[in-house]
Amino acid sequence: MKANHYLIAATACLLSMTATSQQRVINLYSGGEVIQSFNVEQIDSLKVEWAAPESEFDIFENISFDEMVYVEGGTFTMGTNDSDADVDETPHTVTLSSFYIGKYEVTQKLWEYVMTYEGQAADGTTMTSVGDDPWLGKDPNASYGDGDYFPAYYVTYYDIVDYFLPRLNQITGKNFRLLTEAEWEYAARGGNQSQGYKFSGSDNVDDVAWYYDNAYDTTDNYGTHIVGTKQPNELGLYDMTGNVWEWCNDWYGAYDEKDLIDPQGPLTGGSRVNRGGGWDGVEWGCRVTLRSYSLPDKTTSSFGFRLAL
Repeated sequence: MKANHYLIAATACLLSMTATSQQRVINLYSGGEVIQSFNVEQIDSLKVEWAAPESEFDIFENISFDEMVYVEGGTFTMGTNDSDADVDETPHTVTLSSFYIGKYEVTQKLWEYVMTYEGQAADGTTMTSVGDDPWLGKDPNASYGDGDYFPAYYVTYYDIVDYFLPRLNQITGKNFRLLTEAEWEYAARGGNQSQGYKFSGSDNVDDVAWYYDNAYDTTDNYGTHIVGTKQPNELGLYDMTGNVWEWCNDWYGAYDEKDLIDPQGPLTGGSRVNRGGGWDGVEWGCRVTLRSYSLPDKTTSSFGFRLAL
């Protein structure tokens, strides 16, 4: 793993500073140890620096299409006033902290690697394969796209959070998770680089998405497609529109109309949020503001997901 790629938080570099009037000394700590001392006369020239986060990194060195992209936090208006929008898309102001997001939808190769991994985990324990079938019941097939770099589908919300994510985190020692719905929309819009497109990266859906008109109502292109074959959005993210609907972590429910900071969605519910539209969905369903929802045990050829960290 590429340890040098991971975010180095400012708090790890400057945990605390202490001073006493008698000693007139300021101590700079990192990890509980004094790494440098300054007397009060030196303080005017004191400059503290730390490493900025990398723009992206790979989860594994031996897996393609597993890059994570850094998304700088910010404030945006979530939802839309479009005349064709439903009530659940009522706009409200959301402020998000920075996070990492998968550059691509999780591929079949990455899913199988994690689910069949056998060897040492980050904590030193030995891991074994999840079982005989890494897909937990229904495998991708040639009818809808079968191959290493096609998106993982036939995966339920429970498959992801009960099996895939715990295994991935045990292997890596990191805290990968599903995106919140707010993080998903912010990233799909292009984050703080947004150009205000209707779809993720363009106002022309065919530029950025595999959807009904070019992947369902056709003979040659039917089904899912290899990730990253359409144009990316402003953040360099692929397939946020189309290919497969992406599970989010939130329970589905009406938006809270007040301004929110890092919202997690309702505390309870019956269905989980899906975003982005799929290869068998119409153009209208591919808008970055469009919300959908499904029972968390639903599995189809047009449901996949993307990682957050």
